[in-house]
Order: sequence, then C-alpha cells, then structure tokens
Amino acid sequence: MKKLALSSIVFFILTNVSNAQQLSHNTATETTKALYQNLHQLSKKYILFGHQDDLAYGVNWKYQAGRSDIKDVVNDYPAVYGWDIGKIEHQATRNIDGVPFDKMKQYIKEGYERGGIITISWHFDNPLTGGSSWDTTRNTVKSILPGEAKHELYKLWLDRAAEFMLSLKGNKGEYIPILFRPFHELTGNWFWWGSQLATPAEMKTIWQFTTDYLRKTKKLNHLIMVYNTNDFKSETDFLRCYPGDDYVDVLSFDTYQFDIKKKPNFIDDIKRQSAIVTKLAAEKNKLAAFAETGFENLPDSNWFTKTLWPAIKDYPLSYVLLWRNAGYMPSSKKMHYYAPYKGQASANDFKKFYQNKQILFESKLRTKKIYQTK
Repeated sequence: MKKLALSSIVFFILTNVSNAQQLSHNTATETTKALYQNLHQLSKKYILFGHQDDLAYGVNWKYQAGRSDIKDVVNDYPAVYGWDIGKIEHQATRNIDGVPFDKMKQYIKEGYERGGIITISWHFDNPLTGGSSWDTTRNTVKSILPGEAKHELYKLWLDRAAEFMLSLKGNKGEYIPILFRPFHELTGNWFWWGSQLATPAEMKTIWQFTTDYLRKTKKLNHLIMVYNTNDFKSETDFLRCYPGDDYVDVLSFDTYQFDIKKKPNFIDDIKRQSAIVTKLAAEKNKLAAFAETGFENLPDSNWFTKTLWPAIKDYPLSYVLLWRNAGYMPSSKKMHYYAPYKGQASANDFKKFYQNKQILFESKLRTKKIYQTK
C-alpha cells in the first residue's frame, strides 16, 4: 500500500509539473516566468483591472506626477497599465497619442516598481504605403514577409521597437516583463493587418517571424506574447490566424459597447466570447484576457456593476483593460474617455466596482508579489 501511495503521489506531481503553465519560450527571464505563472494562479480567483495611458493624462490634465483619473476616484492605481508604441518605427519622440516616449518609459518603470503589470500594443504605420494603421491597402502584410519588398523596412521597424523595449528596466537593472500585443484586433477590417486584407497563412507567418526576430535575434526575453482579436463569432473565427502554441502566451479579445439600448446584447456577447477564449486557453494551457473594452463617455452611470461585472464575473480572465481617457478631442470635437474621472456620473458606481473582492487594483496586487517565484 505504501508503494502504491508513493507512486500515486509521484504520478500526481509529475502530471502537475508537466501541466504547469509555462511560457512559450524557454529563454524567458526569471521575472517574466514568475509573472506568467503567478497570473495563472491569480486568474483562478481574481480579474485584474487595467487602463490605457493611465499615468500620462486624463480628462482635463496631462503629465502631472503621480496623477491618474482612476486614483482620483478610488485612491488606487490600476493593476495593469496599457501603453502603445505607435510611431516608434519612425524614431519619433512621441507616440501616436502624443505621449513622449521618455515619459512613457518613466511611467512604465513607476508602475512596475509599485507592483503593476505592463502591456504594450503597437499602432504602427502602413509600411507599404506610408499611411497610418488605418490605411487598409491590400497586400501590406504580404509585402513585409521574408523575401518581399518591405521586409527589410519591417525589420528596421522591429529593431526600433526592440530598442525601446530593451530600455525598460527596473531599479535592479532587470528587464521589465511586457505583455506584448502586436497585430491587435486582427479579426477586424480597419487595420492594414485585418483579416480581410491578408490570408491566414500570411498572418501566421508574419506573427511567427516577428516573435522569432524579437526573441532570437534581438534577445527580448521579457516578452509575453498576446494574441488578440476583435469581436468574433466562433472558435474557428478566433483561431483563424492563430500562429501556434509555440508563439502565443495569452489569448485575448477586444469588444466595446456602442449603444446603451443594446446592453443585453453586449453582456451576452462578452459572455459568449469569454467562454470561448477561456475554454481555449485552458486547453492550450495559456492565459485568457479581455484586452480592451469600454463604453465611450460612459452614458450608463451603472455600467461597471450592472454591465461589465455581470459580463465577466463567471470566467477566469486574467485582466480586463479600459481604453484611454483622452478628454476633449479637437479633431472630433467631442469628449473621449472610457474610465470615470472625479465628478463623472459613473464615479460612484466605479467605487462599488472597486470594492469587489474579485477585482484587483494595484494596492492589492502588490501584496501578491507577482514578480517573485512562489
């Protein structure tokens, strides 16, 4: 009996070790491995709250040290900070939203040192035409594949992105782990990498090349690769351009609410997509995330407790991130924000959302010591 019990224990341990969640690349830094494994454990009980550009600006303010619209409302920072490196490909001093890259670097370090998590997207310009991310000229993806006309230009752009991400270090000189989300919303048709503008084979090839180039050639061992779609209909739709388990660490999707009258539809859509993504993530031993969402200008004063939380509460999503609080946009002549600010109509509801014990903001996340191996 003792031998049987011991063998059973050994089998249990070996099975769980083999099934332990591992990054898709074995050269990751220890800090990056620790973050990934700790996020896996946390996602069984909690969903982390994130916000795009949170430390850089908010409604009616910019570049004020220590300020955040989220902190103004609940006296705490988000657990996840979203940033975008669009325009780094041109060696610009400011990103696509006007944030100076030197300030972004400072904000990333501040958030990391407080125990927060960093995710980066890239609205890069069209390498074939010189247009923006929204220049949907066909065959752009094809043009940057190995051997094609714009491949060398694309590698130069990757070099510049890599240089920035290699500059992101903590106080001890360690690389700050980055959840990197390239080619985001790839099931949409509004970016040059959209699913209607490239074949699945082309998208898979460029994702694989990009990942290998950053990891193997540029030695970025602190990246956690995030595969991201927009609103999708099925498993097949979600996986249409999936590059393979060896190239992805997080499965994620973006979906926004646009119409207050369609609240039930939005909730149902998020539940359906969350169910698919978390199921696939479990099967593939990956993390799942709701990488972007929000309701522009928050016309529903109870959106956080009556819409967002009911939509996500039953699914092991590692984090949910709201888009940015740009404030008044002269180009569109309207306000543009997705998180509450002090005095905004949904601020009180957001305070209730903050009290939810299953939602983690930075102060509680800090106690989890996510960058340390347990």
